[in-house]
Amino acid sequence: MKKTAHANDKIHELLEQKYIEFNATAFIENDPISIPHSFSQKQDIEIMAFWTAMLSWGNRKSIITSAKKLAELMDGAPHQFMLGHQEKDLKKFLQFKHRTFNTTDTLYFIEFFKNYYQSHDSLEDAFCNTMPKNAQTTEPGLVGFHNLFFSLDDAPHRTKKHIATPVRKSTCKRINMYLRWMVRKDKSGVDFGLWNKIKPAQLLCPLDVHVDRVGRKLGLIKRTQTDWQTVLELTENLRSFDPLDPVKYDFALFGIGVLDKGHIDILSKKQK
Repeated sequence: MKKTAHANDKIHELLEQKYIEFNATAFIENDPISIPHSFSQKQDIEIMAFWTAMLSWGNRKSIITSAKKLAELMDGAPHQFMLGHQEKDLKKFLQFKHRTFNTTDTLYFIEFFKNYYQSHDSLEDAFCNTMPKNAQTTEPGLVGFHNLFFSLDDAPHRTKKHIATPVRKSTCKRINMYLRWMVRKDKSGVDFGLWNKIKPAQLLCPLDVHVDRVGRKLGLIKRTQTDWQTVLELTENLRSFDPLDPVKYDFALFGIGVLDKGHIDILSKKQK
């Protein structure tokens, strides 16, 4: 990150300040992460966090509404439903839809979870099995998870657009957000910190339009395109501020982009 030490200090100071401000339980209620926060069992949290993250495009209110509907369809007990449902129990899902996520996608998600949790205790293993312990980032885990998720014989091709992979050069925003929720842990209690095999230092920053815009204004992103390499560039620059927990600044970048645009405009003007 080619900036003066003074500029770097100013950016670091802003990000730390906004991380503390926006990494607060007060923001949970109106955020999709509120859905998994309504559960206490580890597997329920994993399932609902994953499904909510995968539905996270569009406005937050509609995301929360759709995720709540899914939880209701699973009788408020996702893990138990995955392991114990019968064919007749799937009929009530036939009308579920969220934007382009339709019945085919819904039924395949249920099938995957049913097969997976019959032999695994945690979804963490689905990411870790192809991820070397000394991996710098979760990239190999994301690739391995995508391959595993679509390894069932009847995996529909259309559903692949809902589960991103670095192989397709995608930013993998929703998967990276899910991993942040599951892996990061701090005193605020926004992220769950349920998993221990993946380290916060290995996480990659969820890159949506707000984070992308703020990252560019702060000079944390130089790459012209917005793709997987952009995610690596941004995270590497964030790592210079906190090598053990670079993705904590997702709170700051997203918060500034959505809720506090004034600060980014003032700072970006000072740098010109």
